[in-house]
Amino acid sequence: MRITDLLVPQSVLLNGPATNKTEAIHMLADLMEASGCLSDKDVYLADVLAREEAGSTGLGDGIATPHAKSKGVATAGLAAMVIPEGIDFDSIDGKPARLFFMIAAPEGEADAHIELLSRLAMMVIDPDFREALIRAKSVYDFLALIDAKEDDRFQPTAANAAAATEEAASDTTNAADTTNTAGDTGAADTAATSPSSQTAPFLSSQTAPSSDADKHYRILAVTACPTGIAHTFMAAESLERTAKDMGISIKVEKNGSGGVKDPLTAEDIAHAECIIVAADKNVPMDRFKGKPLIQVRVAAGINEARRLLEEATSGKAAVYGGSKQDSTADDDTLLSAEDSIGRQIYKHLMNGVSHMLPFVIGGGILIALAFLFDTFNPADPSKFGSGTPLAAFFMKVGGASFSFMLPVLAGFIAMSIADRPGLAVGFVGGYLANAGGSGFLGALIAGFVAGYLIIGLRRLFGALPQSLEGIKPVLLYPVLGVLLMGIAITFVINPPVSALNNWLMDTLKHMDSTSRIMLGIIFGGMMAVDMGGPVNKAAYVLGTGFLATGEYGIMASVMAGGMVPPLAIALCTTFFGNRFTPAQRKSGITNYVMGLSFITEGAIPFAAADPIRVIPSCIVGSAVAGALSMAFSCTLRAPHGGIFVVPTIGNPLMYLVAIAIGSVVTCLLLAVLKKPLPQTER
Repeated sequence: MRITDLLVPQSVLLNGPATNKTEAIHMLADLMEASGCLSDKDVYLADVLAREEAGSTGLGDGIATPHAKSKGVATAGLAAMVIPEGIDFDSIDGKPARLFFMIAAPEGEADAHIELLSRLAMMVIDPDFREALIRAKSVYDFLALIDAKEDDRFQPTAANAAAATEEAASDTTNAADTTNTAGDTGAADTAATSPSSQTAPFLSSQTAPSSDADKHYRILAVTACPTGIAHTFMAAESLERTAKDMGISIKVEKNGSGGVKDPLTAEDIAHAECIIVAADKNVPMDRFKGKPLIQVRVAAGINEARRLLEEATSGKAAVYGGSKQDSTADDDTLLSAEDSIGRQIYKHLMNGVSHMLPFVIGGGILIALAFLFDTFNPADPSKFGSGTPLAAFFMKVGGASFSFMLPVLAGFIAMSIADRPGLAVGFVGGYLANAGGSGFLGALIAGFVAGYLIIGLRRLFGALPQSLEGIKPVLLYPVLGVLLMGIAITFVINPPVSALNNWLMDTLKHMDSTSRIMLGIIFGGMMAVDMGGPVNKAAYVLGTGFLATGEYGIMASVMAGGMVPPLAIALCTTFFGNRFTPAQRKSGITNYVMGLSFITEGAIPFAAADPIRVIPSCIVGSAVAGALSMAFSCTLRAPHGGIFVVPTIGNPLMYLVAIAIGSVVTCLLLAVLKKPLPQTER
């Protein structure tokens, strides 16, 4: 299969009219739909926007690769657009993006398609090829250039080479971009290192050792991004190209969506001078203990390859895994190379929550179904939910899933901090927190304690001889970690936290309606403050935590508040369309689907374009929905699902009324605050 089998003429647009990032993404999605590869454009677009929220796909050097694996994709596909003058795409280097490739991959896609998409991502690293695509005179020429590059027949013209050289020189003189890969790679090496010149470039693409005598790689690297389609392979290609220019042998392990390609062996690691980990998701780290290691975001692997390789060969990289010489530096590296303390805590928490949610959602919905299919018996209310065989079955399975909630939360928080040795210790801490009454808050604390406990044990055992290295992960860490965790959770964490939990639950049970409405205002409003950011996530995590204690009203307010912003935007673009541009009105329709699905992020492009008016309006409407949900005594046992879990909601009709009223309030506020656009902009 070739790239042009996926990139068809109707999905290519030269001289695109988009003027901002949102318009560009929507136009690319339209091109993708024109190719016939999407089964649901709205779902796919929502996944692309969610991927952008995790980190911009503006890679620098004028390239942007918005992409997603999505249930809305029927078959793998590509779309391309050129905007010669460029637009702001929140690129890493701050420069306008001019060349856009949108990538669509179905969930569970076969490796062949993923590798093909990844091949294109690596090809556009070549500055001459990139410039030739931007200057293409027709769609036919654009596709012909891709075919030529894939067949290793691409030859840069003098004009394109000059333009690429000028771009590279501009990057070199800019202090912020001195390490940009466009300036690191010359046109002379383009054909020689073209990815398609090898049988399977993304399976075995490496810069080989310089001589037969030295059979080991000097530098090793690992690349990974959350999606595993583009950034993973582009970072690998950039590191390999730059290493070739610098005369450094390198092997890059790629953690793509199709699995790990070119895995690093124990022998590779043992003989390597340094390891570079360029990743935006967790990768196995225990294997690198005792080796100099540099840990950065995957974007740095794309745009700062020369700096990373220079640092890796300088002999100054911190040793990973509790080295006596630099144990403090190692702990910092273990957390993150660049993030602030607050950001690190947030990432660890979200790692636990993301792994916990499937257990909560699956278990919560099954438990809700148990009540739905049961008949309430006033003579024996305690058996409600398990009074019939079907209800009892749902309750048993749902309860089993729900029981894993706290151990999984604590275990994966600990694993995010301390890698695999933290997992077992965190699981035990979460289980004991649940058994000891400290619940969600106790498990959350246990996860962080377990992670840092393992880091402390690494320091403590750092002085042991190398011959005992093998018993640390299989004996010392689990035995001492679980023992110390048990002591900490039983005698230090559980007593005060369980008392706090009991006080909170007692307070909530005895709250009058006014106080509960105030809670609904707070939690509902928080969901619209940053629409997927830390405040939104804080409300969501707290609401999920209350589910474990049997309080279901707060979660209902949280979901109601989260559904309002996109629904309100959709209503406003429908009934007050003269306040929005054509592109905004078109994307507004998507927000109906996103709002009903409880995807608050659908409102982000509108909030970013007009935060002064949009964000306060959304907060008010979300707060109203949250308050009404509480006033109507609505309950929700599943922490996600939107309209699809309404049958399992307590007082479902009034819950829908609460959401509708909140959405209308925000819609009307926006209509009042936003003035009609001039006729020429509509």
